[in-house]
Amino acid sequence: MSTPLHVVLGAGGGIGSAVVHELASRGIRTRAVQRSPALDLPPGVTTLAVDISTTEGAHAACVDATVVYHCVQPPYHRWPQEFPPLTDAVIDGAAGAGAKLVFADNLYLYGPIDGPISERTPQRPTSRKGAVRKAMADRLLQAHNTGRLKVTIGQASDYYGPGGTRSVIGAAVLPAVLGGRTVNWPGRLDVPHALHYLPDIATGLVTLGERDEADGRTFILPTAPASTPRQFIERFAAAADSSARMRGTAKPLMRLVGLANPAARELLDIWYQFNHPWTVDDTLYRHTFGHTETTAPDVAATATVDWYRTHTDGPSVG
Repeated sequence: MSTPLHVVLGAGGGIGSAVVHELASRGIRTRAVQRSPALDLPPGVTTLAVDISTTEGAHAACVDATVVYHCVQPPYHRWPQEFPPLTDAVIDGAAGAGAKLVFADNLYLYGPIDGPISERTPQRPTSRKGAVRKAMADRLLQAHNTGRLKVTIGQASDYYGPGGTRSVIGAAVLPAVLGGRTVNWPGRLDVPHALHYLPDIATGLVTLGERDEADGRTFILPTAPASTPRQFIERFAAAADSSARMRGTAKPLMRLVGLANPAARELLDIWYQFNHPWTVDDTLYRHTFGHTETTAPDVAATATVDWYRTHTDGPSVG
């Protein structure tokens, strides 16, 4: 019997790269897939450059796979047009290989909520991107329920960590902290906002890939208790030996910024996540797979800052 092969689609992104490193640390045979040749990968990981948004590319990526991790996504503003057909291609490719499919999802499909989000929270998205995410999650679980392939879904909030340059933290917070500039946070600074650390996300997703209890189910991945944006910006600043200057951005100002900045404009669609408490309850994951330690926030902040200093361009303080 051949050695199991785990395939990571979107290996060049923050989550995909973290999953590749987690798999390699466990000694699992790994193939890293992205459109361009992969960089900064652990020894022993094989790579494949292919466009998995096509059926042919998805099948090529998934050949001989035991588990496939769907960590790829289109540009943020192109989700409605490109994400569903891309995910259909991934389902087809994984099913063709007889592989289990692990989908790296976020929390958009829940919409505005009161209290912590759990897997029991009604899925009532009010945003365009939330509707896209819900439709894809429903389609994935339907594919499992009809016996087409095994599927499990791991959900996380906004992420940060080594390699996480495309998140709100990676794009808006860390460059400003390291450059000694004021952080312009979208929304309010003093309401709790859950963050997930990339290595913790990867640990959670690989566990879902390896455990049969995960099949056909959705889990919110474990994370540290939520801090306010003010608190976690101060934590990053302390790790960078920088001053913690920040201001919250009101929605009318974000509308003006969005006229010239597509990424900022897209945040208006999910403004409820930044203007009210946005927290999670990860009890189901912890009870199903045993007590799971997550990385201490101070340790995670230091590792993130250290990675940014050596992997990104621009000024840094400290």
